[in-house]
Amino acid sequence: MATRITNNKLSKSSKAWMREHLDDFYVKKAHKEGYRARAAYKLLEIQEKYHLIKPGMTVVDLGAAPGSWSQIAGKLVGSKGLVVASDILHMDALPDVTFLQGDFREQAVFDELLKILNGRPVDVVISDMAPNTSGNTSVDQPRMIYLCELALDFATRVLGPKGQFLVKVFQGEGFDEYRKSIVDTFDVLKTTKPDASRARSKEVYLLGQGRKKSL
Repeated sequence: MATRITNNKLSKSSKAWMREHLDDFYVKKAHKEGYRARAAYKLLEIQEKYHLIKPGMTVVDLGAAPGSWSQIAGKLVGSKGLVVASDILHMDALPDVTFLQGDFREQAVFDELLKILNGRPVDVVISDMAPNTSGNTSVDQPRMIYLCELALDFATRVLGPKGQFLVKVFQGEGFDEYRKSIVDTFDVLKTTKPDASRARSKEVYLLGQGRKKSL
């Protein structure tokens, strides 16, 4: 969330968000258990329910920073697996995770990713990306759908035939069309909203499983 500054002081809404954030159960739990962000518990819950990441798998984490999802993926795939985390922002190193800084939409970054994969088919693409929100739904929603479309396009380029794609999406304009695009791409679609997602949030997670052979 982008912090609004007024006369060098936090606005009332930003102060309220900060108080909520600091009092948040999952924020405190993440700090206690060594995860980089509360988002870790969203993936842990999805993993417990669907078992999408297994030892030895190859996983790509898009928009990975600060790295809580990569932390979990690295532990799950183990030393025989491979996790490639990508973000335009810097991310501190993690065990069993290879970090690639850059915009995955750029050909040079994509080529570097393929070099890291070294011919390994990708089993899972995960994306917890979201735009910097302005509070204006008419602006934020199209930005979110655009990021989701980019992530899906990337997934179709790298996933193996049994590949899985997990993506965060905001419900709203464009959601139904995006959901259909995943239905058209994968054999199975599952929709979930983890308990760790804030109740007021419009976010849901879509999990596409089994990339269709016709693609």
